[in-house]
Amino acid sequence: MAHTPPRFGVLVLPNSDWSEILRCSKHVEDLGFDLVTTADHFVDWTDPQRLWHEGWSILAALAMATDRIRLATYVTQFPLRHPAMLARQALTIDHISGGRLEIGLGTGINIDPSYDMMGIPNWDGKERVPRFKEYVEVIDGLLSNEVSSFSGEYFTINEAVVKPRPVQQPRPPIVIAALGPVMVRFAARMADTWNTMSFAGTFDEQLTEIGAKVDVFNEACAKLGRDPGDVRLSYHLFDPKARSSGGAFSYYASVDAFEEMAGRVMEAGFSELSLYYPVLPEQVAVFERIAQDVLPKIRQAALG
Repeated sequence: MAHTPPRFGVLVLPNSDWSEILRCSKHVEDLGFDLVTTADHFVDWTDPQRLWHEGWSILAALAMATDRIRLATYVTQFPLRHPAMLARQALTIDHISGGRLEIGLGTGINIDPSYDMMGIPNWDGKERVPRFKEYVEVIDGLLSNEVSSFSGEYFTINEAVVKPRPVQQPRPPIVIAALGPVMVRFAARMADTWNTMSFAGTFDEQLTEIGAKVDVFNEACAKLGRDPGDVRLSYHLFDPKARSSGGAFSYYASVDAFEEMAGRVMEAGFSELSLYYPVLPEQVAVFERIAQDVLPKIRQAALG
């Protein structure tokens, strides 16, 4: 089922000066990672007073400042933008980057204070999901066709013209973030990449949880008649203890710790692993050794 070779991405949060965001992102590219991503909120929802930059503007700048690495928001909160305008933004960055963009989309989180600050609706989950489904269909249609229309319950597109055509054909890949079964089934239908994560308290508990999600995904693909191998499975490695430990990530404790955790995620059926850029300077050396020594070994093993 897994794509080969596997991919490895790094999330660089936009919570520092632009010069630092640029430095970290170029560092990620220089180390040979496949993907650099950034978050998409109006403010840092965990600390609204903290410095914060806008994700799609960052991608446009990184498209000019990098040469090889693929770029994405992991992931865009759909209520913040109209889908037609987001499709236009994505098209533009696809061209600026020479075809290196991936479009990460998610329902967003209703505990984010951005909605109140911006004065826009903060729907609950049951209201978000049907809107999100239409949102993805609109973006897919706009980027896959030169002229497209859509008439739904929440969005209407009338003979919308999208020129130039994307560099990537038929369009840039769509990444759908999905945690619950309803969204996982939707990802099975519409995603090029399904991205997920677990907030469980231990790594073993996280693996159990994501294993159940993979089962839901595979069952949905079977019902749809879709080959699960047509979708890349992406896992964002979350450490629930990082914040309380001052930013120390357990998977950067040692090279061996990372290799063991990464291997178990891949065994669960995932072919993409997303990591946080290290917060603590003392963990950067392990991060670099992982990129230089471990990732090539995992890629080679996947090729047999």
